[in-house]
Order: sequence, then structure tokens, then C-alpha cells
Amino acid sequence: MTPQDAPSLFDAAADAGGPIVDDPTRPLADRLRPRTLDDVVGQDHLLAADAPLGRMVAAGRLASIILWGPPGCGKTTIARLLADRTGLVFEQVSATFSGVADLRKVFAAAARRREVGQGTLLFVDEIHRFNRAQQDSFLPYVEDGTVVLVGATTENPSFELNGALLSRCQVLVLHRLDDDALAELLARAEALLGRRLPLTDGARRALLTMADGDGRYLLGMVEQVVGYADSKGVTGLQEGSGIVPAATAGRPASTQSDNASAGAAAPAEAASTGPAELDEEALTAVVASRAPLYDKSSEEHYNLISALHKSMRGSDPDAALYWLARMLAGGEDPLYIARRLVRFASEDVGMADPGALQMTLAAWDTYERLGSPEGELAIAQAVVYLATAPKSISVYRGLGRAMKLARQTGSLMPPAHILNAPTRLMKELGYGEGYQYDPDTPEGFSGADYMPEGLPPREQRERLYEPTANGQERRIRERLAYWDDLRAKLRSDN
Repeated sequence: MTPQDAPSLFDAAADAGGPIVDDPTRPLADRLRPRTLDDVVGQDHLLAADAPLGRMVAAGRLASIILWGPPGCGKTTIARLLADRTGLVFEQVSATFSGVADLRKVFAAAARRREVGQGTLLFVDEIHRFNRAQQDSFLPYVEDGTVVLVGATTENPSFELNGALLSRCQVLVLHRLDDDALAELLARAEALLGRRLPLTDGARRALLTMADGDGRYLLGMVEQVVGYADSKGVTGLQEGSGIVPAATAGRPASTQSDNASAGAAAPAEAASTGPAELDEEALTAVVASRAPLYDKSSEEHYNLISALHKSMRGSDPDAALYWLARMLAGGEDPLYIARRLVRFASEDVGMADPGALQMTLAAWDTYERLGSPEGELAIAQAVVYLATAPKSISVYRGLGRAMKLARQTGSLMPPAHILNAPTRLMKELGYGEGYQYDPDTPEGFSGADYMPEGLPPREQRERLYEPTANGQERRIRERLAYWDDLRAKLRSDN
């Protein structure tokens, strides 16, 4: 199962007024599931009183929405709690396991409830996995209010959902959990467990980083650390470690969670002399870092290549190397990156530094010869070269102007003086007449016009290639200006 396929943070939310789940045999994420919207962390931009969902809840009326966000950010939990706060019956289907027949049953039940004045919130997990026809089946029921649709997706709705469905729903973007939100979850976990994790301050920060914005994954790692600590007897900790020793386990959970969220050290007199806490290196041996979210067929693929491209265009080698590393770490094909670099060399650097094209082709060839990981260094070298090279899109724009002019002018013939005349008839028709061989002229430049007849004179035409003053194009611009002056002089002499 990929991270994108994983269920949302805290698969279910406790019923309002129900008992707090504290069954040690259940997953920690399930035991810590939010019971109210106020307990949801990291999504204040949607849930605050003046935010979109906050206003809907205050009004007691929900619109159909699409919750778009990464795994482990709380999509399912929010949907359940919204149903609870607005008095709607919660129905859930998964696009992975459900079909049109399942949807018909849900719609029929919702219609019966509606007849007695009871509304239904239909939560569709991974809604982007429904095909277009299945998505269309929602339309009449959303439109007439039979159901309030709440769809959850990890993919960009603009790409994955049809326009008709999107026009009937408000898209709300959930954020990956930041360090503050993850630290809050960690503090809640420690409060529930009645102990602080046996981690150094550095390992504690590393744990949050390894979660990569996924609250569920963080709590799964907490369980791994606790299991390891219990198996190794890591209960007492060295003085000044910042860990609450076993002797303080009976203290109120609120006190422990305050310490956890603040990262404050326990009083020295309360520390014992048992085994030391885990440092960063030991932590990585106990838990595995979460794989970065990256799907070569998803929006993230295009987001990161766009970030790499624009970082190079903006002459920021540090940012360019970072996005390159993110793509490589996510499993992107280095040859795909190499092809994009060749394109960048032509499109964004162009004649400002013609050597960029050779550099990128050499990097491509080097990677094909060496493979990973050695060949990746050549790609990185090309990335830095492109990021630090002068930029010009004059060739790119010039080709665009030329293509436009070619479409407008149709099939104009080249001027007769630059046509070869291998036969007598062609000579009689004037092919090649008056052609000047430029290397034989005193200046090595004849000043002839090589554009087709029927176009306006040179001085009235739009110039197709306009070199910049960047890099080597400065010299090219100077050379073209010299030829323009020389051409004018030759014409005046004739």
C-alpha cells in the first residue's frame, strides 16, 4: 500500500459524549482519535471560527466539499466530526472497494431519511479513484440535497475529478502537519502513555522530521519506540536528558504533556541512572523514515520538476540541487531529469551560453554509462551549470515568431538569387542570378536579403531573433548590429 492509499488520520472519531478509548490493544492513532473539531491539529485555516468549515458548522449547514490533502492530515476525522456537529447521518464508502451498486444503496437510504427530515453526509474516501461515469452518478443527489458529499483525495482535484462534480463542490486544501502540530500529537501520545519517549532532544526533533507531516505515521513510530524501550528495559534515563523517568509515571498526564510539548528537562533530582535515551542514530535503527510522498504519475511529479526548472531559471543552485535530490530520493528516473535538463539548456539558456547544451548532453551520456548513484553526480553538475549560467530565451521566442510567420505566409518561394541552377532552364528563369558568395567579398559579408520575396523590406519587418545582453549573446548582439550598419552602407554605395 502506498502512502497515498493509506486511510486518513484517525480512521474514526469517537461519538460525541462517548467514553475515551483507552484500550492498549488498539493502535495508538485510534486511541488518540479526536472527539471534537477543536481536537484536530494543523488545520486551523479550515476549522477556525472565521474559516470555511468553521462558518459552516456555526451556521449548522454544510455544503458539499472536497478535502484535498496528503495522507495522515485528518480528512476522514474531519468528515466524521462535521457530520456529528451538524446532525447528519454519516455514510462512508471507499472508491477503492465500492461500485455503482453500492452507491445506489447509499442514495436510496439517504432518500428515505430525507423523507423523515434526516440528512446524510456521504464521505467518499479516495474519490479520485472513481471513474468519470461513477463521478457523474453523484450529480443529481448532490444537486437536490439528498446527500452532502464530502470527498477525500490525495490527488489534485483539477486533474482527477470531472468539471461537473467540481462545480457543485467547494475544494478545501488540508495542509501536511507542521512541526508544531506533530509536537502536539506527540505530547498527547506521551500523556496517554503516562511516559515520555526515551529520546534525546535531537532524536525527538528527528522523529518529527521522519514523520514528514503525517500524524498517523508519527504515532506508529511512537509505538515502535515504546516497544523497543520496553523490550530493552529503557525506563530510567540519565540526568538532564529531558525525559520523565519511570518514577514519575503516576503524575497527572497534563503535567507530562506540558513537559513533552515544551521539551523541558525533568528536575535533576527526579532522574535515575538507568540506560540512556536513544540518540538520532539509534532512533533510525529502531524506526524507518517515512518515504517522501512522490508518485511519478501524480501531480507531485510535475510539481517537483517545475520547482527544479524554475529554481534553475531563477539562478538558485541551492534550491535546484534540493529539488533534484527530492526527485531522486522519490525514485524519479534520472534519465527523465536528464532529458528535461537538455530542454532547459536550449529553451532557457540558449545562445547566452551554448556550452550548456553540450554540458547537459554529456551529463545524460555519463549517467547512461555509469548508472546510479555515480552517474547522478554528472546530472547534479549539469543542474549547477544551468542554474549559474546566463539565461536567454531569445532562440525560443525567435522560433515561435518564425513559426507564426511561416503559417501566415504560406508557400512563398525563396528569392531566386539563392536558388541553385543545375539546369539550363533554371538558369534562364533567373535561378542563382546575382548571388554573391559572402567569403569572397572584402568584408566577408554581402548584405543580401535571404527572406522570401513578397515580405516587407527588412527595415519594416519584425526581427525574429533578438539577442539579449546576457552572456555570449552580448557579443552576438554587437555582431548583428555591426552587420546591420554594414548592410546599410553597402546598399547606399550601390
